[in-house]
Amino acid sequence: MNEAIKLSNVTKTFGQTTAVKDLNLVIPCGSLYGFIGPNGAGKTTTIRLIMSILFPDSGEISVLGHTSALEAKNRIGYLPEERGVYRKMRVGVFLKYIASLKGVRDPNIDKMIRVSLERVGLGGTERKRCEELSKGMLQKVQFLAAIIHKPDLLILDEPFSGLDPVSTRLLRDLVLEEHRRGATILFSTHVMTQAEEICQHVIMVHRGRKVLDEPLAAIRSRYDPRTLEFDPIDSQADLSQIANLPGVERMERNESGYKILLVEGSNPAEAMHRIINTTTPARLELSRPKLEDVFISLVSTAADTSEERQKLIADLKNSGSGEANS
Repeated sequence: MNEAIKLSNVTKTFGQTTAVKDLNLVIPCGSLYGFIGPNGAGKTTTIRLIMSILFPDSGEISVLGHTSALEAKNRIGYLPEERGVYRKMRVGVFLKYIASLKGVRDPNIDKMIRVSLERVGLGGTERKRCEELSKGMLQKVQFLAAIIHKPDLLILDEPFSGLDPVSTRLLRDLVLEEHRRGATILFSTHVMTQAEEICQHVIMVHRGRKVLDEPLAAIRSRYDPRTLEFDPIDSQADLSQIANLPGVERMERNESGYKILLVEGSNPAEAMHRIINTTTPARLELSRPKLEDVFISLVSTAADTSEERQKLIADLKNSGSGEANS
């Protein structure tokens, strides 16, 4: 079995609304895939279909070689968008209960839980009831519940929603650790910068349809904006020569320094070499295309009105939690 998840022509409707349309996905074992798109794109619906919480109107789904995720439930870790714990249970008891449901029979489970809680900054909370913890603390507990059985497949739906930057970085490191362990990871988010930080491969969806399915490196190469980011070491340096260099189309000032747009087809390495010979840089690097910009480029032409395009951009820039009508 080479695929952890496979969807073939999957469609799901709710009344007159098509949430997922003819979706084809193949997620190889051991990979780390980002599943991205604005709120309402169909990400959460797709995940619920994969998890057999919902069932497709048409199409086929395979999860870890089974036609239903329920047949492989002990090999899957799942952090849903809608968080939920047994609020009256104590944290340690809750995690131990989840471990037992997933078939964990480790005699050292109590120690393992204690160490895991300490690692995410929740040392000493074992005896606290879940309802006594803050939302961010509960999110960490639920993440530990998703990985406590060392799953072969880990599905995370908006895992960083509502977390502070320190907690976000901590959980991101744990996600990467799970991947190094060998887990296949499907990471769903509408905050595309998060996917850029950790994912190897990105699937973009819009209105229930897949619009992009490529390795992150290939996306960056194909959508290279041919732009250099530049700062001179001498703020008073005469930069007029740079604009006239071969391969340079124009130079613009921005908040962080200068943007140098290259002529289409020009070699960035050669242009950078010429710039260095002209003016000593404090910073000179090739600007990476952002997934947000790539997404807008792909789907904005399909928007019916300028108002719809502006709404799409606003959705992408919204860093709040949740996925309405997804």
